[in-house]
Amino acid sequence: MSRNAYVSVSPDVAARMIGGEMMVMSVRDSTLFVLNGTAAVLWESFDGTAPLAQIVSRRICAEYDIGEDEAIRDAEALVAQLASRGLLVISESPSAGEVGTNSWRP
Repeated sequence: MSRNAYVSVSPDVAARMIGGEMMVMSVRDSTLFVLNGTAAVLWESFDGTAPLAQIVSRRICAEYDIGEDEAIRDAEALVAQLASRGLLVISESPSAGEVGTNSWRP
């Protein structure tokens, strides 16, 4: 995966912030994932309009005490893992279509 890749939330996902953690559920198989605060910041930024490196620089490096290279490596690993489960969509160009809703209602 390229650090210039565009990441968006799959439309087959529901997510909600609960108690400082992002709860993400796959609509396909009802698998539930829990993202920590840093991963939640990234998740909320994945709308397919900005490259991953830009999101990491603006949202992670600016808010946390971490170097850009390390932050991008960590973000790439997170994206790869979540994309392999069908939660994220990775593209080499900005998203022109509809992305996931990023939330669910109780």
